[in-house]
Amino acid sequence: MWLIDQLAEQHILQAIERGDFDDLPGAGRPLHLDEDHLIPEHLRAGYRLLKNAGYLPPELQDLREIREAETLLTHLTDPDEQERTVRRLRLLQLRLAESGGRGLNLSIEGRYRGKLLASLEKAARKIP
Repeated sequence: MWLIDQLAEQHILQAIERGDFDDLPGAGRPLHLDEDHLIPEHLRAGYRLLKNAGYLPPELQDLREIREAETLLTHLTDPDEQERTVRRLRLLQLRLAESGGRGLNLSIEGRYRGKLLASLEKAARKIP
């Protein structure tokens, strides 16, 4: 266990002993950690079923693949591999844009847009 984890755990235990957590709103009630409020109501059951089975919605799978391709681009030195990866990135971007983000909060994509564009420009400069 890391030192910071040990310190945090120690502070939490001390707060529990002092009773700092006794009067919190919702104390004793279960937490609802599912973030499905962004998914349309008629799709929630299906998304939950797929999530519990270990599958991701297509939009999230595309975002994951975009991040993986971005990371790969920063390590590639072969121009042919870079070109294939840039094409794959563009395909994933188009697929994500065409999906319209069914049930996905596309503000997430906005955070990565600058990084993605910078990676694409960097890769494009390397391709002869």
